[in-house]
Amino acid sequence: MTTFVLIPGAWHGAWTFEPLARQLRAHGHDAYPLTLTGVGERSHLLTASVNLDTHIDDVVNLLTDQQIADAVLVGHSYGGMVITGAADRVPDRVAGLVYIDAMVPEDGDSCWSLVTDQERAWYLDGAHETGFTSAPLPFFDPRATPHPLASLLQSIRLEGGLDRYRSRDYLYATGWDGQSPFTPLYERLVDDPAWRTHAVASGHNVMRDAPDELLKILLAAAQNL
Repeated sequence: MTTFVLIPGAWHGAWTFEPLARQLRAHGHDAYPLTLTGVGERSHLLTASVNLDTHIDDVVNLLTDQQIADAVLVGHSYGGMVITGAADRVPDRVAGLVYIDAMVPEDGDSCWSLVTDQERAWYLDGAHETGFTSAPLPFFDPRATPHPLASLLQSIRLEGGLDRYRSRDYLYATGWDGQSPFTPLYERLVDDPAWRTHAVASGHNVMRDAPDELLKILLAAAQNL
């Protein structure tokens, strides 16, 4: 049995991973879809102080409180920042990492530094209303909620490399409307033998657009531990 911890992207809650979590459990694994502080059903906790460190603590606290060892951390989009930081904090509790069309930061990177000008404009949408939130885009699921802007701006601090983990997968969505911001990252990782890379015919919301393919990749990641 493998324990998966599933981290959504910005503006989204655990609901985006719930169908996948049910399928993983049906295959005999354990799965924890996690809503980060200040988003979704935890939106009442959104303040100006919620940042990337807060979200990393969300994952670290789950791993610690549930006494999870050898977890596979799965991050979608912004969730790649979170799983990288959490794994760095408690590497003894993490066996593998799966990035779903996500950032794979190095020390000092932030979402702001890793995306294009278009994504930066999206991040700032709505910030003028509160000064500390980023508004969900109009085409998002109605359940999407404002996201803490500080988490998108804060640079990550890492003490070690990803070579500490037994398994690393990167899923690249090929169906973006326009150029994907993750293309340069995917092209670099596809030539790195330390990574298993997967190009999937899907929009950025892989959990919705290609759930069966995503499930196969996660089940294979569990077998490769």
